[in-house]
Amino acid sequence: MKIKKAVIPAAGLGTRVLPASKSVPKEMLNIVDKPAIQYIVEEAAAAGIEDILIITNRGKGVIEDHFDHSYELEDQLSKNPSKKDIYDVVKETADIANVFFIRQKETKGLGHAILKAKPFIGDEPFAILYGDDVIMNYDGYPVTKQLVDTYDKYGKGVVGVKEVPRKDVSKYCSLDVTDLEGNLMNVHNIIEKPTEEQIMSCYSILGRVVVPADVFDYLEEDLANTPEGTELYFTDTLTRLSKEKGLIAQDFDGIRYDMGNKLGIMKANCEVALRHPELGEDFKAYLKDLAKDL
Repeated sequence: MKIKKAVIPAAGLGTRVLPASKSVPKEMLNIVDKPAIQYIVEEAAAAGIEDILIITNRGKGVIEDHFDHSYELEDQLSKNPSKKDIYDVVKETADIANVFFIRQKETKGLGHAILKAKPFIGDEPFAILYGDDVIMNYDGYPVTKQLVDTYDKYGKGVVGVKEVPRKDVSKYCSLDVTDLEGNLMNVHNIIEKPTEEQIMSCYSILGRVVVPADVFDYLEEDLANTPEGTELYFTDTLTRLSKEKGLIAQDFDGIRYDMGNKLGIMKANCEVALRHPELGEDFKAYLKDLAKDL
């Protein structure tokens, strides 16, 4: 079955990048000349996704504006022949995919945010692209497409993973896995934010997931059993999926930039700038000169 829909949870507060995120959502922080979330939407579209639901919260209306047409701006640019390239870029931003929005009005965790997408998704398998994570595959094989292809082959949910330094596993999650083939593994258990004694491997889920619509049934059951005032962890739902339906971990081919982290933002800007067709060579020369002076 072709996967046509995706969800992008983008309701986080961005506390790790304050004060930049006080008035500008972290998803709208630039990577060179585009906001971070545009790279994520473009990745989904490149994977064949047609309809994208972005889950936001209060104060993030600017994301909706970005993916809408700006008729006054487009009209002005269209009248100036020297601005044609810019006009094309601005117009194309609104036409990347069919982008929809819904708000998560209560802060109850990632699982709760994804559950908000149930009416939008229906009973189809779908992709989830975390709003904090920009992941680049510079060879042209988008990470979401990698996971979609694996889902199509095996008919099971797929989580994108990478090995992280053992000291950092406690910030993410730890997976119990066994080899399947190539860069694919069967998932047997997942522990969110494990202690040192709970670490089963250094593989952690980083930003991309493709799952069947069955996850909504699990999420609804898990939400009913979640104590008031605590978050609904999506990893708990994925663990249930792995045990009852099967789940595959894919060590994806790509570079992940954590846009909720100051160093991640700087790395993304630097590495994308070095590959940018307009300024890549000049930026490389600048870095070389800068390194001599430091």
